[in-house]
Amino acid sequence: MQKKKLVQVKNLTKTFEVGKGASLKAADGVSFDIYEGETFGLVGESGCGKSTTGRTIIGLYNPTSGEVIFDGQNVHKASSSARSKLTRDMQMIFQDPYASLNPRMNISEIIGEGLQLNGLYKGKERAKRVIELLEMVGLQKEHANRFPHEFSGGQRQRIGIARALAVNPRFVIADEPISALDVSVQAQVVNLMKNLQREQNLTYLFIAHDLAMVKHISDRIGVMYLGNLVEMTESEKLYESPKHPYTQALLSAIPVPDPDLEKSRERTIIEGDVPSPINPPSGCVFRTRCPVAKEVCAQHKPTWQEVDHGHYVACHLYQ
Repeated sequence: MQKKKLVQVKNLTKTFEVGKGASLKAADGVSFDIYEGETFGLVGESGCGKSTTGRTIIGLYNPTSGEVIFDGQNVHKASSSARSKLTRDMQMIFQDPYASLNPRMNISEIIGEGLQLNGLYKGKERAKRVIELLEMVGLQKEHANRFPHEFSGGQRQRIGIARALAVNPRFVIADEPISALDVSVQAQVVNLMKNLQREQNLTYLFIAHDLAMVKHISDRIGVMYLGNLVEMTESEKLYESPKHPYTQALLSAIPVPDPDLEKSRERTIIEGDVPSPINPPSGCVFRTRCPVAKEVCAQHKPTWQEVDHGHYVACHLYQ
């Protein structure tokens, strides 16, 4: 049976005006679908536009063009009543567990705020629900009356996860939820998210730049570079057979836990710096750093091609 498309991102573009007539195109015609119950990973270097894409999908930013469809509903053209339901169905886990929690509110107030605003629980029932959520993410009921500064980074991110799940969402955008955490804590948080996905039947958009961790949690992965989606396929297929030169370089940078193999293996080195998104290169945006760039790469932007079943790439090598 074919899976249901829960989220459809169609030619999404987000441009920011940066003064003096200049503009920055953070997302440039991004398109992908997320199926119900799956985890879609979105990866790329810092500044490639993946967080902006996530924030535009959930409605924190209005798109410059394109559209986002959630369960048949246009997110950015929804009525006020429909928007209220979308707010409950779509939640976000933010990157910085230190900045995303109000230091003047205790944990019970932070987690219970969404319940109060949506009128889901009252009084003792709300307090009971907060404790359920704390225990769901591996914390204790006595933590409810403490304040954010009393917790470690990993504990704060668990609180952020509990807050996102408080209103029983169907779709959660995790915006680099482990990048600010110690390596020893990252796997714990990812495993917690996987367990919660199974228990709550959640759908994830997992945004990160750590490809090793993205492989661990994602069913399919999209690779972004300078606002453009350059490759997309199933997680295993991407790691076994990357097509785009940028993806190949990213994967070759992942350390191998075997000293001898690490010394002997070949790496794809990307020369130069990421171009300014205010003045991106003509044609293929990766061509100025691509080791196999051709003349056509400067003249025409590559189109999206399916090079294998479910494996898409935007590169002139496959046109």
